[in-house]
Amino acid sequence: MKEENYCKVLIVDDEDLIRQGIKHYIEWENEGFEIVGEASNGKEALGLMETMKPHIILTDMVMPLMDGEELTRIVKEQFPSIEIIILSSFSEYDYVRSTFQNGVVDYILKPKLDAQSLLDVLNVARQRIPVFEKQGKKDNAQKSVPKLLERLIAGYEVPLNDKEIKQALPHSTFYLLGIKLKGTASWNSNLEELLDLNVQDYRYYLCYLEDSYDVFLINTDKSSLLEKQLEEAAMKLTSSHFFFLSNRYNDFLQTGVIYKNNFLKLVNYSFYFPDQYHITEEEWTNHCPKKENFNLDWFIDEWKQKNFDAALEYLKKHVEKMACCYKMEVSEYKAFFSNIIFNLTILLHNMGYEVKELDNAKYHYFNTIDHSPTAKDTINQLDLFLEEVRKYVVHKEDQRMVPINMKRIIDYVTEHYAESLTLTDLANHFHFNPSYLSSYFSTHNNESFIEFLNRVRIEKAVKLLKDGGNSISEISSKVGYSDHSYFCKVFKKLKGLSPSQYKRKYQIR
Repeated sequence: MKEENYCKVLIVDDEDLIRQGIKHYIEWENEGFEIVGEASNGKEALGLMETMKPHIILTDMVMPLMDGEELTRIVKEQFPSIEIIILSSFSEYDYVRSTFQNGVVDYILKPKLDAQSLLDVLNVARQRIPVFEKQGKKDNAQKSVPKLLERLIAGYEVPLNDKEIKQALPHSTFYLLGIKLKGTASWNSNLEELLDLNVQDYRYYLCYLEDSYDVFLINTDKSSLLEKQLEEAAMKLTSSHFFFLSNRYNDFLQTGVIYKNNFLKLVNYSFYFPDQYHITEEEWTNHCPKKENFNLDWFIDEWKQKNFDAALEYLKKHVEKMACCYKMEVSEYKAFFSNIIFNLTILLHNMGYEVKELDNAKYHYFNTIDHSPTAKDTINQLDLFLEEVRKYVVHKEDQRMVPINMKRIIDYVTEHYAESLTLTDLANHFHFNPSYLSSYFSTHNNESFIEFLNRVRIEKAVKLLKDGGNSISEISSKVGYSDHSYFCKVFKKLKGLSPSQYKRKYQIR
């Protein structure tokens, strides 16, 4: 059953404190009313008529631009079905009397305004509106359910009129159903139209709690049939909607506990696995990888030493694992990414990089990450940031690498080939970035660093073989290979023969 509309009220007063006070006088939704808007003068109020469509206007008399008297006259001419209640002071009594000619319901003196007098006048006005005239206690109970649901979910204890609630929620079983849109999909929150359920005797109530998804309370006695049809409907809508369904429960008062302890976990799950279409509590209990700690100290130290590739590779693998830890709170997940962006910006600045634009842009990334709908989208934002970081790093390293003397590097490798020499060792010696040095070496020497180093070592090994004074194992060690089998493999690749075959072919003793 679809919930009935509240009686809509528009508040018009040029004093903000008065408007705020009125909004807190009574429990509007519990009493069947909804404040749909507020305005500071009559002209502004008229501009809201078409969009807000109020049933009742509660207006001050004395206001700038357009006062209450003129507003009343125009509204009654253009929108005769709208009821009007006047707020005034003692001194305005004669002024107020003129508005009764235009059909106002009543007036309330501001100095004597209290919750009960306001509610009494609102109820009189509502009874004059045809759509609300014949509503009874059952309708009032139905209208109160969404508000009760909202309060339960917020963690409040609520007093219940068992008889009235039983009228609105007559069935024994409850569910919380969440519906989240994918991409550009849209809908009007009409569950019956969306799902086309063929289930008799069920009722549902919508409670707007979050911007990103709608939550419904479903009340039925046909639990198995409902679950089956929800699954079928979800499969049909997999490209446009995401559904999460709590386990069934039997006590309406447990709704808040179910929402907090069970339902929110399903919402969390959808952040990590947005391609799925229907999540239940059973799926939440599936195996979840244990969250690993990120070694921020090591990451920062590698960054300071300009081992950018190693640091970023570690970061990449960590975020890939994080994206599978669906039991991690979304806020914690996003905080990690913002923290990385913040730390890298500070690090680059401290290392002498000119990062003013990047420093300003980090707030854009913070905001975008905060609003990212999925784990994948969050990772994409980090990737975009890291692309910008690489531009800063490469640009500065390019500037530093321009005067590189290739001959100095070649001479160094030729001199130290017998040592345990790596690209990182070479980069550290000349104070270069290893990744950039690797690219620079290949470009300017027509072979990679490791290819050049192997060629130098094997040529030295050939000389030692021809001298004949050392065994093959000794030669392997002397030219820089700690692994004898690897030495033989490289030798054969470059010379076409193994060291022993080469020795026999050239009759080396």
